[in-house]
Amino acid sequence: MSDDFEDMGPVDYLVIEFPGNRMSGEAFPLLLDLVDRGIVRVLDLLFVRKDDDGSVVGVELRDLAADGPFDVSVFEGARSGLLGQDDLDEAGAALQPGNSAAVLVYENVWAAPLARTLRRDGAQLVAGGRIPVQALLASLDAVEAAEGGGAAA
Repeated sequence: MSDDFEDMGPVDYLVIEFPGNRMSGEAFPLLLDLVDRGIVRVLDLLFVRKDDDGSVVGVELRDLAADGPFDVSVFEGARSGLLGQDDLDEAGAALQPGNSAAVLVYENVWAAPLARTLRRDGAQLVAGGRIPVQALLASLDAVEAAEGGGAAA
């Protein structure tokens, strides 16, 4: 089994908030496409809802399947055991009351060959992060303004 882990790509997680518990289901086919093309592998996909009183409850995939145009039940059973109740509570704490969230843990399959080679060379990941799109746009705007490209004459 340790050989299986040696061959894995980096594993990431996302907590995606849905205001007002509105999930259109439009993103699920895109996620399924990434899986079908071998770009990512879904390890966990769980949903939580934060009620108006602040309590956090899990939402079953089968309950979501009836709400949207896409049958999310294809992801039912996507549970690696990585997520525990404390993780769901933490995700719920980040939510505004009346909202829900998807908690997605996925392997970056596309990066597995690179990760495998680096591990065999003795390298290890010591830090990681994600840059929000808003921060990237603000940075690009600042560079453009500093170069004088922000104002037209």
